[in-house]
This record gives sequence, C-alpha cells and structure tokens, in this order.
Amino acid sequence: MNADLILADFRHIDTWLFDLDNTLYPAESGLMGEIERRMTAYVQKVTGLDRDEAFKLQKVYLAQYGLTLGGLVEHHGVAPADFHAIFHDMSLEALGRDPELVAALARLPGRRLIFTNADDVHTERVLARMGLADLFDDVFHIGSADYVPKPDPATFAKIVAAHALDPGATAFFEDREINLAPARDLGMTTVLVGDHAEASTAPFVQYKTAKLAPFLAQARLKEAA
Repeated sequence: MNADLILADFRHIDTWLFDLDNTLYPAESGLMGEIERRMTAYVQKVTGLDRDEAFKLQKVYLAQYGLTLGGLVEHHGVAPADFHAIFHDMSLEALGRDPELVAALARLPGRRLIFTNADDVHTERVLARMGLADLFDDVFHIGSADYVPKPDPATFAKIVAAHALDPGATAFFEDREINLAPARDLGMTTVLVGDHAEASTAPFVQYKTAKLAPFLAQARLKEAA
C-alpha cells in the first residue's frame, strides 16, 4: 500500500508507537550522521582500531546484535551508560519545532508512546527540542528493554506487557524496515517512514510515507466517544 496515495485507515487504533531518530524528525536533518560519527570514534577508543576498521566493526555489531552497543558490551565490556553518555552533549540545532507535526500528533486519539533503541536522556532532549514532550505519555527506551534492542521479539513482548498494549489496536511508525517485522507478527499496524519507504516491498509493511506529518494529518481516525 502506498500511504501517499491511499488514505490510511486508523479507525481501529488507540495506541500509537513512534520510533525516535529518523522517524519523528527527517533523516535530512543530519543528526543521525553525527550520532554515527560519535559512535565510530567511541569504537576506535575502545578497540584501538583506525577509523575505517572501527566503522566496519560498528556495522558488524549492528548486524549481529541489532545495536552496536550489543557487540561492545559482549566483546569489550563496555558499560551501556558510558556508551550513551557520548550523545548527551550533541548539538540539536538541526532540529526544531514543526507546527504541522505537533498538530498532526495532537489529533491522534488515545495513547502516544516512544519506542526507541536510544536511551532516555537522548530521547528527552530530542522531544524537548522539537516541542513534543507533552504529546507523549511515556518513553520505552533501550534501558526499559534491558538493553535488548528492536527488532528482538522479546523487546516487543516487554513493551506490550509494560503498557498492556492490544497489538490489534496499536500502530507502529519506524524508519527501519526490519523493526516492523515483529510488530506485524503481533498484529500491529505498521508504517515505514522516510524517503526510502516507497521502495519497500516487505509484506509486513502496511503503509509507507516519506513525510510523517502530512500522513498523520490526512489519516482516518477513531471518532471520539
């Protein structure tokens, strides 16, 4: 389904899960590039590898563990808090308040939750910078998942249990296609977000949109009781 051409039907949805990075803000902000640069520098520091080799190892760990941090913990004894601290002083000047996004999120009925592989401090900083903090009921971050990242099914089971989710009444918005597969297996409605979304042919992706705000603004929603 092409969500840019077909009006998305969310009349059965009362819980809204949103990934954070490259989902609530666009990839063209460049923030994820800075996150990756800092991550590579950290891998260099921990391993003693040069930058190119550190970048390769970073991607190997991402593929194997779903998160670079997983490999750093398993093979190098890194403390998760030390790793996440490298992002806490990042400039967020590339992000700003988007009135269209604020309005689109505010019209969604029911609960709105963040579901991210980032930590709580980074998430809170981004939401505050974008003027979105008051629009979300809670954040399920990597610490909430005991540092087991999406797309691990166990992490999806944890958020379902923690928030008593009804998957059939839940929509999940993500920029990483692979993270939508376990959500769809549970019966959630899945939305792939970003400029790359239209090219997806994955059967577990139900809707695709390059721009989150107009997609949400046009969606069909459950009427207020």
